[in-house]
Amino acid sequence: MYDIEDAKLKKHSVTISGHRTSISLEACFWRHLRTIARERNLAVNELVRQLDEARAGSLSGAIRAFVLQSLEKNVRQ
Repeated sequence: MYDIEDAKLKKHSVTISGHRTSISLEACFWRHLRTIARERNLAVNELVRQLDEARAGSLSGAIRAFVLQSLEKNVRQ
């Protein structure tokens, strides 16, 4: 069943290359991002920094796309 709370935007502060910024993502994306970071033995800030370096559009969009692609890859395996 759909959890409406999971779809609510949550703002978190992260540090990217020494600079604090806040990112708004749905709770479900934060949860999966933390899980992916843990699986890769990375801090969330480090994973976000890597995504920030590689992105072409908005950071929040890059994070959402990364999480979705990671989940799709796990389903295919």
